[in-house]
Amino acid sequence: MPRTLLARTFLLLAILVLLTTAAWLSLFRYMDAEPRARETAQLAASAVNLIRASLFAAAPEKRLGLFAEFSSREGIRLLPAEPEDQVEAMPDARFFALLQRELHQRLGDHTRIAASVDGVPGFWVSFRLDEADEEEYWLVLPRERAARSFARHWLTWGLLAVVLALAVAWLIASRISKPLKAMAQSAETVGRGQIPTPLPEDGGDELSRLARAFNAMAADLQRNERERSEVLAGISHDLRTPLTRLRLEAEMSLGDETTRQAVVSDIEQMESVISQFMDYARAESGETPVLTDLSGLLANIASRQASIGRPLVSDIAPLDDLLLRPKAIARAVTNLLDNAAKYGAGEISLRLLAAPGEIHIEVGDCGPGIPESEIDRLKRPFTRLEAARTNATGTGLGLAIVDRIARLHDGQLDLLPNPGGGLLVRLTLPIRR
Repeated sequence: MPRTLLARTFLLLAILVLLTTAAWLSLFRYMDAEPRARETAQLAASAVNLIRASLFAAAPEKRLGLFAEFSSREGIRLLPAEPEDQVEAMPDARFFALLQRELHQRLGDHTRIAASVDGVPGFWVSFRLDEADEEEYWLVLPRERAARSFARHWLTWGLLAVVLALAVAWLIASRISKPLKAMAQSAETVGRGQIPTPLPEDGGDELSRLARAFNAMAADLQRNERERSEVLAGISHDLRTPLTRLRLEAEMSLGDETTRQAVVSDIEQMESVISQFMDYARAESGETPVLTDLSGLLANIASRQASIGRPLVSDIAPLDDLLLRPKAIARAVTNLLDNAAKYGAGEISLRLLAAPGEIHIEVGDCGPGIPESEIDRLKRPFTRLEAARTNATGTGLGLAIVDRIARLHDGQLDLLPNPGGGLLVRLTLPIRR
């Protein structure tokens, strides 16, 4: 079966049309057989009766001329029947059975019909000049008189009807599948965190109700997203103000350096947690894609990483400008580098590679890596691998943020083993210009 609803619906309607047409043609052939057999038998019986009347009425010396006239003008031949004649019967079909029955009723039970005699094809009908006469003759009519075929105009009209029915079937199928296809595209847009164009609320009652319900759902999701962002922004603002006061009070009032550093460290960790929550909330925000110099963006990130003393080896290939969300990409790459610095060990690598139709941003470390069975789980929010990365102090949102940003760009996030040991995180994005 085809994969699309349009093709499946059209295929089913086309099969229905073809089966209906075939049934109609079969019924027509069946109903047409008896009147055609009656008409053909009437023609053959009339020719036999004409021959009989002509033979009885004509003078003996003029009968040969009469036979020649029948043969030249009407294509009718008259031959005597011989016992050694090799007779080929008519095909075993309902039409010829009806024809035989009609000829028996008109010419008598001794009447035979044949498709050929002694290898000569035609419409052969046997008869006797008189019922009491034992001598039998063959009347040879043109084969076309016993042929049964549809008239050409019937076939032409039937073909036009099939073509018209298939065109209407395609129209019906497309009118059903087109709004559903548009709704599927809008659902994919909602799944990427974007605002879809409202669906047209026309068509049949069922489709219009479905479109209205989908538009209402998309509007509710948009409103909920906006309210969630406002709430998170308010919480972030309200929490950061007292945290800043606590930092100042700790710096000014605590005399013990160790205690002061511990308090400041706790405050910084709380601010980091708040920042990660805000990043996770902003991962699907309405940032508009713009043409971005991705190579330059990654080079700036690598420069900032070097300025804070983080060992980083970068291999950034020059690329043309791509249609991206630069803030989201910068947030994703920074999270990957922070994870590599926090959980990995040794040197960190940042690479930008071009592939057919897509680009790869790879961040590698030399840490303990991630078991293959845990890869999918670690992409979920608030999930950490404590056994493999024991110094984890974050919220478990880093990879979840990157995964959401990847899906926002119709890309994907892969966690792979690093060929040199450790973890290789690959962010794959489609090339769009």
